[in-house]
Amino acid sequence: MSHDPRKLLEDMRLACERVQRFTNGLAWEEYESNEMLRAAVERQFEIMGEALSRLLKLNASVASKISEHRRIIGFRNILIHGYDAVDDAIVWDVVKKNLPTFHREVEALLATMVPS
Repeated sequence: MSHDPRKLLEDMRLACERVQRFTNGLAWEEYESNEMLRAAVERQFEIMGEALSRLLKLNASVASKISEHRRIIGFRNILIHGYDAVDDAIVWDVVKKNLPTFHREVEALLATMVPS
C-alpha cells in the first residue's frame, strides 16, 4: 500500500486519462458493443476508487476535497463486488458526466502538493 498521497492522486489522474483516451470520440453504441473496452474502463474506475479509498484512510482532509469521494469509492465497490449487476449505461454515464469533474479536482490537488 502506498503511503504517499501524491502517488495515489497520480494513480487517479492516470486512470482518468486512460478512460478519456479509451472513450474519446466514441458513441454509446460503440462502448456497449465492445467487451474489451468496457472491461478496460471498469478496471480504471476500480483503480480510481481504490486509490481514493487508500487516500481517505491516509489523509482524509485531502480526500474530502474531491467532491464525490464517497460515491466514487462506492462505485468502485459496486464494480468489484457487484460485478454481475454492473449496468453498462451507468458506467457510460459516469464517463461522460462525472469523470471530467473528478479529473479536474485530482489535477488541482496535485498542483497544490509539493513533491516528496
